[in-house]
Amino acid sequence: MNRRLLTILLVAFVIAGGCAFLVYRVVGVRMAAAKPLSTTQIVSAAKDIPLGSVITTADLSTMTIAGAAPKGAILKPEDAVGRGVIAEIYQGEPVLDNHLAGLGSGGGLAPTIPDGMRACAVRVDEVVGVSGFVLPGMRVDVLVSGNPPGAAGAAEGMVTKTILQNIQVLSAGTDIQKDAEGKPQQVQVVNLLVTPDQAETLSLASSLKIQLVLRNPLDTKISKISPNSMEGLFTDQNAPPHPAPAAAPRKAAKRDSNTFTVEVINGSKSSDEKFTTPGGTH
Repeated sequence: MNRRLLTILLVAFVIAGGCAFLVYRVVGVRMAAAKPLSTTQIVSAAKDIPLGSVITTADLSTMTIAGAAPKGAILKPEDAVGRGVIAEIYQGEPVLDNHLAGLGSGGGLAPTIPDGMRACAVRVDEVVGVSGFVLPGMRVDVLVSGNPPGAAGAAEGMVTKTILQNIQVLSAGTDIQKDAEGKPQQVQVVNLLVTPDQAETLSLASSLKIQLVLRNPLDTKISKISPNSMEGLFTDQNAPPHPAPAAAPRKAAKRDSNTFTVEVINGSKSSDEKFTTPGGTH
């Protein structure tokens, strides 16, 4: 083999080996200088914790995560025990402070009501409402049917009106959780999340026939809806308007060609005097 070529190959191997050694030393030094990654221990759910329940020690576990704890994370189990759950927590999920009600609030429906809002019960049945398909978290409109004050009590005077729109359902009966399979269930009472003013409206409407109408939860538009009456239900909306009756022609006043009237002025007084033309009758 050519001695010159052998020399070039040997020098290339030496240079490559030196470069590899330098890279190894630099990377090793930097890895040794790097600080170990910090970890944080937080409280997590040992099992699925349903909405409305009160947390016990058996519901909780701990988990170690890299870096800092998420905002609102519970760091000690004793800070969560005894508090009501206002948002369902799944197994292995970190327990956050905004998932829990305040200490002493208890469980059930009450802790899930936001500040300034009210839970108002509405009685429904299988015929009047869609109670079998109303689940917690859905949105509904509230309709009432009845006779307005002062109207006749006959069915012909009944009016239906939408009194509330886009109202959240808190619970269907005593169930405040969504059905895992989404199956409908027949209930007699539905609790709605309303403002105090809306609660008064529902209270006034409780003596009337109430119907719940389901709506798409993404449809938050408040529509302007006019009340509908029983009489209007049977009116043909597509019928052409009736033409206005033609005015009867006015008959011209018949003038008596044998008389004429003269205004007689006497000082401040005036009077009309009728006279007969020659040849006329008196």
